[in-house]
Amino acid sequence: MPYKNKKNILLIVLLSLLTIATAQEKESVRIACIGNSITYGAGINNPYQNSYPGILQQLFGNGYDVRNFGFSSRTMLRKGDYPYMNEQMYKDAQNFMPNIVTIKLGTNDSKQWNWKYKKDFKKDLEEMVTTFLSLPTRPEIYLCLPVPAAKDQYGINDSIIKTEIIPIIKHVAKQKKVHLIDLHTALLPFWPQYFPDYVHPNEQGSVKIANKIYNAITAKEPEIYPLGQAFPGKKSNWEGFDRYDFICNGRDAIVVTPKHPATGNPWIWRPAFFGAFASVDKALLEKGFHVAYYDLTHLYGSPRALSLGSAFYDIICRYYNLSPKVTLEGFSRGGLFAFNWGAKNADKVACVYVDAPVCNMQSWPGRKDQTLWNELLKEWNVKDADADSTFKASISNATGILAKAGVPIITVCGDSDNIVPYKENMQTVRDAYQTAGGVIELILKPGCNHHPHSLENPEPITDFILRYQKGYADKNHINLRSRLTNSFNRFITEKKGCVAFVGGSITEMDGWRNMIKESLKQRFPYTEFTFVEAGISSTGSTPHAFRLQNDVLDKCTPDLMFVEAAVNDDTNGFTSKEQVRGMEGIIRHALKTNSKMDIVMLHFIYDPFIQLLKEGVQPDVIMNHERVANYYRITSINLAQEIADRMVAGEFTWEHFGGTHPSPYGHKYYAATINALFDIETKNDIKAIDKAHIIPEKPLDEYCYESGEFISINSAKELKGFKHVDKWSPSNRQVETRRGFVNVPMLVSDKAGASFSLDFTGKGIGIFCVAGPHAATLLYSIDGTPFKRLATHTEWSDHIYLPWVYMLETELHEGKHSLTVKIDKGDKAECQIRNFVVNR
Repeated sequence: MPYKNKKNILLIVLLSLLTIATAQEKESVRIACIGNSITYGAGINNPYQNSYPGILQQLFGNGYDVRNFGFSSRTMLRKGDYPYMNEQMYKDAQNFMPNIVTIKLGTNDSKQWNWKYKKDFKKDLEEMVTTFLSLPTRPEIYLCLPVPAAKDQYGINDSIIKTEIIPIIKHVAKQKKVHLIDLHTALLPFWPQYFPDYVHPNEQGSVKIANKIYNAITAKEPEIYPLGQAFPGKKSNWEGFDRYDFICNGRDAIVVTPKHPATGNPWIWRPAFFGAFASVDKALLEKGFHVAYYDLTHLYGSPRALSLGSAFYDIICRYYNLSPKVTLEGFSRGGLFAFNWGAKNADKVACVYVDAPVCNMQSWPGRKDQTLWNELLKEWNVKDADADSTFKASISNATGILAKAGVPIITVCGDSDNIVPYKENMQTVRDAYQTAGGVIELILKPGCNHHPHSLENPEPITDFILRYQKGYADKNHINLRSRLTNSFNRFITEKKGCVAFVGGSITEMDGWRNMIKESLKQRFPYTEFTFVEAGISSTGSTPHAFRLQNDVLDKCTPDLMFVEAAVNDDTNGFTSKEQVRGMEGIIRHALKTNSKMDIVMLHFIYDPFIQLLKEGVQPDVIMNHERVANYYRITSINLAQEIADRMVAGEFTWEHFGGTHPSPYGHKYYAATINALFDIETKNDIKAIDKAHIIPEKPLDEYCYESGEFISINSAKELKGFKHVDKWSPSNRQVETRRGFVNVPMLVSDKAGASFSLDFTGKGIGIFCVAGPHAATLLYSIDGTPFKRLATHTEWSDHIYLPWVYMLETELHEGKHSLTVKIDKGDKAECQIRNFVVNR
């Protein structure tokens, strides 16, 4: 008899009325499938999807909740070797409060050692039927006759099934006035071809069983069930990717699969509003993520929602092998689930992305919307008088647990949101999260209301998510020697900060520097930053040391400074001594200016480093710079080693990375690891009392450029053949120039024999010039000593006016000196000097 009884239909209860932004939360018709290994789906690829209860769920579709309570080897007989009624699963099936129960037991009872208790079979079956009939839901019971089986396979005896067990089941069905489904007869035409081991059905056999049960319950012919899909349900297309809509434990579920899954099968999970403002989901699909949705929209992050969510998570990970570390995505009220489930399962969360999230249920929906408020109270089973304390504790406890567990959060909010106001919701959580040492980044959209969610360009969000996937940080090479307490403390307490970026072309170009600026603004959204961008192409540690005062310290005193020079120090042929002198000069000068300055040294990669690093050999220049970092306890990041490791692991090619000057894709790796350093510091007590960094009394090299600075070209005297040009530019427009070294004042000459003199005080002197196609050979003398020869033409000079510091003398006695320079004879006689450099 079909399931049409009005008393059962009334069990579908409305939990709420349709209101704005809500939907009717209906109670599904619950179907419990009781059975043994045949019910469980033993021997079937993915029992969740392809067992007959799994197939039944998809056949019934929305409005039904079909659960598989199959337990391998179990018997109906209480005296059997593995009695079903002795198991916790039997109690779970009753607690499920089913509206329909299918019972398919008896196959294992036919075993000789079990059937010796056959006199109890009828009594035990009646007990089970009576137990289910006595439930408050008064379910409809369907007794299923066992499917055909081979004689003596696993001890199972089909003859006993046919001649003894089936008659008893029929008798009990008639006596108890419950329904009967003859699976034995129905499956005979398909036995044994759909029963590989002659007992357990394969996927096709499960379809036949599910079809028969579906027809018996509904009196309808089932739709053709598609086998072999990646996920169950209806397959369609979403944004060019395969989409699967199915029912999981009575609720709508969607999974969209990437064309090429990323290593580890990462996934992002929405509990509400599938497809809304989906720029992040679409971008992650392109990067190999699965996108999952499980409809918990109207459960407000309640304990019931968490239980349902955990079951969905277990299914996705167990049966579909997605990563055990999930990215949670909570839009609006979906944030309640993301926070609460994440706190209960922090070890299973890679990171959290919440967008204009509800964090304060008194703010939204609040009592101002009585319909939603009552729905919320009912779902949480909370009285109005207890609601405020209960709901406040829910989110504060959840976010406190997440912060302690180190779960990173990125959030996007509108500062003009009048539906879920930022100040009443995410601001409170964000501030508390940072105080608790949690990693949290905020993108606050000026003038934006609750909608639109997300970002048109989702890269800041997807980049954040990618760097927290399992295994990503394993290849980071961060050498922690000091903390960033001083700078982070100032960013938080004074809400002001100066950050400097000193380096060559990799720093000057749009890339990691811009990304880190945005990351800092997201981590410290209330801080007013001054950023000093002191990257100049082709320059290494020696130029950096002499321009530090002019290009950085005269503009602001940094709280945090990044410095890199490994690539240019190596490619420009500086000696080990010069590499140490230059880098030590930068560090020592900076710390003498501000002993509380936090400094991070970076080592980038270029072609000659690749093979060395693959062979486990550190380039000399990195070793020299590391020597300085270690002496001054400066934290460094060996990005060269990381990129080499990732290429060896096959994550990308050198071409894909972008080479020496990385593509935007390559720069993201640099930025991600710097952010990993920020995370480490954030998890420490960033409000600790700041203190000065220790400056060793003696430098590594007594002639390091710790007092390097510029001398104006106006200081030159006795000019013969040299002249000042206010806005110098090359006559050959085809030759490349560098920013800051064209259309600026220069001391220039193109005549052999031209000369000038300069008086200075210091222990080192040099020129900062542009070495172009006709760069001259210079003759120079200090304090009347014999002239020395210096060729300023470089291997790159034919194509570029290259910024270059030439140190003429570096180990003079301290005091006053006089320099004489003249251009040697020859066909190359150009000299363009932007600055003199002196080590005071």
